[in-house]
Amino acid sequence: MVDLTVVFLGTSSAVPTRDRGLSSVAVRRGSELMIFDAGEGVQRNLLNAGLGLNKETRIFITHMHGDHSIGVLGILQSMSMYDRSKPVHVFGPKGIIEFIKENMRLLGFGLTYELYVKEVREGVVVRTDDYVIKACLAEHTSTDYAYLLEEFPRSGVFYPEKATGFGIPKEKWGVLQDGRNVKYRGRIFKPSDVAGPPRPGRKIGISGDTRPIKKLAKFFKNADLLIFDSTFGDDQSELAVERYHSTAKEAAELAEKAGVKKLVLTHFSSRYKDVTPLVEQARTIHKDTIAAEDMLRITVPYPDGEQSNQ
Repeated sequence: MVDLTVVFLGTSSAVPTRDRGLSSVAVRRGSELMIFDAGEGVQRNLLNAGLGLNKETRIFITHMHGDHSIGVLGILQSMSMYDRSKPVHVFGPKGIIEFIKENMRLLGFGLTYELYVKEVREGVVVRTDDYVIKACLAEHTSTDYAYLLEEFPRSGVFYPEKATGFGIPKEKWGVLQDGRNVKYRGRIFKPSDVAGPPRPGRKIGISGDTRPIKKLAKFFKNADLLIFDSTFGDDQSELAVERYHSTAKEAAELAEKAGVKKLVLTHFSSRYKDVTPLVEQARTIHKDTIAAEDMLRITVPYPDGEQSNQ
């Protein structure tokens, strides 16, 4: 069991407000850190959140608008100032490599760690032993990718009494619990012989800036948590279409179609001093909806209700 926590580092759109910084969401999975978008000055909230600057880190940029990308420079430089030693991986749309390389040259700062930058295409962006991160082309005024963190299914509940009944020695139980077969006394034992069915992993979706298009509903299907562009309320629905953003209600309609468990609205226009009306509009469609705030933390449980390690 691995702790999976989402921390909102910035929840405003275009310009910061007194209460909201520019777009950024951190996902801490065990000892790993994933940062989705990096608005200007985001490293301050990264430090305030106690997430650290020397964890295994991957940064994902949805699109190259300044309120989502400029802060990556500050993160990289701050990590170096803190003598980071572990490598950092940055992923983003076309232009991300040139953006980082040229700004590092112009600003004249070096790094204390290895930096790897890769341009994203639709499909699997990162694959580990435990999860994948996928990208889906969204619909905005510039090339924009939505991201999905999807854990692989976990092994079923292990039943020691079944293993004992088969005479399998305890030193081989761990192999079965890891989902691998065991050969003992001429017989091959499968995990299903001593454990229940595989248990589903967790899914977290991050939309970036986008219109609520059908392909995203399919991409985010059955997500446990969906973080979605909700720049405007019903009062500015025409502006949402014109600027290729979504309203809170449109985000809720997409979440409902996708069968999402919890929807978190974010990327609010600075015109809304109070976003309660936007949440109320969304809840008429999708009841389990909340508004993101800077420094809000959400722990994502396993679908079967099992608690992760803290």
